[in-house]
Order: sequence, then C-alpha cells, then structure tokens
Amino acid sequence: MRHRHLMLTCALGAALAACGGAPGPADQSTGRTDAADAAGTTAPDAAAAQSGEDDVAPAATPETPVAKAFAVTDVPVSEVALGEFPYLRLPSGYVFADEARSDFDRIAFWTGDRLEWVEGRVYSAAVRGDKAAGKTFALLEYRRNMRAAIEQAGGQRIAEGQWPRPLRDELKATDPDLGVRYNGGLGDIWNEPVETYVIRRPDRQVWLQVTGYRHGGNLLMAETTPLEITAGLLEAEALKQQLDVDGRVAIEVNFAVDEATILPGSQPQIDQVLELLRADPSLRLSVDGHTDDTGDAAHNRRLSEARAKAVVASLVAQGIDAARLEANGYGPAQPIADNTSEEGRARNRRVELVRLD
Repeated sequence: MRHRHLMLTCALGAALAACGGAPGPADQSTGRTDAADAAGTTAPDAAAAQSGEDDVAPAATPETPVAKAFAVTDVPVSEVALGEFPYLRLPSGYVFADEARSDFDRIAFWTGDRLEWVEGRVYSAAVRGDKAAGKTFALLEYRRNMRAAIEQAGGQRIAEGQWPRPLRDELKATDPDLGVRYNGGLGDIWNEPVETYVIRRPDRQVWLQVTGYRHGGNLLMAETTPLEITAGLLEAEALKQQLDVDGRVAIEVNFAVDEATILPGSQPQIDQVLELLRADPSLRLSVDGHTDDTGDAAHNRRLSEARAKAVVASLVAQGIDAARLEANGYGPAQPIADNTSEEGRARNRRVELVRLD
C-alpha cells in the first residue's frame, strides 16, 4: 500500500524553476548570506587607500544589535486549505520510510534562539529516492521542494543551520528517548543543518523540521492540539472506598507543562477531595506527586514535590487544617507502568492520595 503523501507540493520543472530557481546563498550549509558577506568587506580600508592619507581614524564600531527572541505571534496567520494531516506531499520520485505517528506527544523544535517544546499530534518519517522508479535522492532537490510546499501552505522559515551544542545537550537531558521514538524524522541533528518552519493557523500551529544528508532526508512535524482529557474525576465516595481497600488512590489533577500550576479544569476533582476530608475530620492524607522517567530525575523529583505542595496548598486555602496533610514528591522512582510507551508514561504522571495512620 502506498504511504499517504503530503497534500501540497511544488511542481518540478526542467531545472526546478518552480521550486526556487538557481541556488541561493541561503541553501548553503554554512547558512551565510550575501548580506553577511557584504558586512564582512573591508570598506574602511578601501576608503583609506582612496584618500591617500596614512593616518586615518578608525571607523567607530557599531554595537552588535541584540537579536529579537522568536515569538510565534510574529508569524503571519495562514488560512490556506491544508487537507488532511500531515498536509504535504513529497516531490515526484520520493517515498517515505520509517514512519511514526502519535496522537499526542511533546517535541522540541529549534527556533534559532532556543528550543520550543510543542505538544500535540506528531508525524515523523525518513525520505528516500524511489529505487523502484530509478530515482536517486538529491538533498538540494528535496529541501527546495519542501520549502516551496511549506511556503505555499503559508508557512514561514524561522531557523536554519545546525543546532547549537547546548541545545542538543538540553534535548538529550530532557527527552533522551525522542530519537528512538522519531528516529526517521528527527534525523542527524547532531551533525547536519536543519530548517525549522511554522505554519500558524487561526486555531493551531504546525511546526516542521526538514533536514537530511547525502543519501536521505528527514521530516518531523507536530501540530499543536490540546490534550483531550478522557479520564473522569473520582467522587468523594469512590475516593473513600479505594482508600479503605488499597490505602491509596490516584486523582485526576492536571498541571501546566513543566510547572506546578494547577489547571482550572482540575478544580472539580479537588472539590471531591475537599468533600472527602470534610466528611471524615480524622482522616489524614499524604499527597504524593509522581512523574515518568523522561528527562533529569532530580528535576522531576523537585517538580513532583512542587505539584504535591500545590495540591495541599489548594486544600488548605479552602479550609482544611494543614496538620492533616503532607506533600511528597517521588519523581520517577515509583512507576506503575512501563516507561517505554506513551501510554505507560501517562499513567506514571500522577497525583496520589495516601492514607496516613
């Protein structure tokens, strides 16, 4: 069965005229532009030579302008019809390999000044020449076509070049499994330059990374989508029953990404914990925070403790005696599922109530 291909592309002309014409300076692996070359000329020396003066005061060196930090709101909104995800079609003679998809994951993209972690559905694939059709992969042809297709979809290139070493280290530390889950699409970001694009829609963003090497290309795409919460809250009576049987119960409390800020949608569950505590004044609970094993363990432990303390603070603020509550953070130390799958990691990211004797 043929892979579903991308919905937008640029037509290949005899000399790829429709896809950008003659190679421009932005296509070079160094990322150097004509403007940069012009800035590097020795115009002051030339002026001195023309003046015939030996003692020419050196020109004042202008201050280096501070680069503006990337903001997605600076990208124009596109309302071009996109079709079905993953939206783009490969150029003629190219095929996908090593495809991977996820309905919800967290992916890092380089913005030129930092990593932007994007949550939503993900598409990842390697790109090869179709050997059955006698097509050999050509990196420049692939990059030019993808650029034209993305720009036709209203996308804008926001970064080009090789990821800085500190950001590659940050990626490894934060999500060491990312290259395993999306090897085909991530590509060799450790050694090869990448291009990052954003298609900003009225209701979402589509982030893309295009890279490759001599024998193949890579495409990584993430579309921001809010996580659909399908788990329901446990009412006070159900909480009591499970505490009576098991001594502990997991509750549905959601937080901002990598923060201890409780999201407003979690208040109904906290209200049920309040009802539980008010119904039994002798009940004492430990609120325990847990994470998956993605990223630095020490950071996760601190984060899980901060989240547990946030739940305790919410309960105390609504009238519960602080002496009846404890807060503990265990990070990834007490998993209840396998961390090798997204489903398992989701189960491990939890808040539990534990009965205290």
